[in-house]
Amino acid sequence: MIPTKKEMEQCWDGRFPFKLFEILQSSMVSIAGLGGLGSHIAVMLARSGVGKLHLVDFDCVEMSNLNRQEYDVRHIGQYKTQALCQRLLEINPYIEIVTDTLRITAENASTLFSKSPIVCEAFDMPDQKAMLINTVLEQCPNTVIVSGNGMAGYGSANTIQTRKFNKRLYICGDEKTDVQSGIGLMAPRVSVCAGHQANQVIRILLNETENELC
Repeated sequence: MIPTKKEMEQCWDGRFPFKLFEILQSSMVSIAGLGGLGSHIAVMLARSGVGKLHLVDFDCVEMSNLNRQEYDVRHIGQYKTQALCQRLLEINPYIEIVTDTLRITAENASTLFSKSPIVCEAFDMPDQKAMLINTVLEQCPNTVIVSGNGMAGYGSANTIQTRKFNKRLYICGDEKTDVQSGIGLMAPRVSVCAGHQANQVIRILLNETENELC
């Protein structure tokens, strides 16, 4: 039995102040890339009460994704946008989800994200990360970008942190470990970095960043 929207909203009473839920419920966040970072970020934001998510990815779920991404065997072969949308609606059937199943490029990034208050960059490759960050900062003047950089391997999770570079760019990760470094991607560190990104998004939405330093 699916709970009513009112019953879902009551989940946030007590342990989660309803006035904060109301702010998050009226907010919108875009997620660029739905792999280890992006799929976890989406689930965390959905569970936290963000009312609208914009999901963008071109890829399909593969068996090799299951060790660190928010998918299971039933999703293999589906587009990640489709699979993650299904997963999120199982968590909160009243969340609004917009999907774009395409590859993000320097040519279309501005069109995709110019109306987004916040974009979570969740790509694997450094050149893709740089492309999206640069394009958003240059062409989307009203958009803040929260990026993940450095979460590979199984080293101490304590080295993963959030750093503010300027008013519109936050970097989460250890800024050292590269997915191409040969140490692989493990679910715990990827999830920790995703948690940093999701938490930073919530802080921005709740206007809790005015005292943070670059």
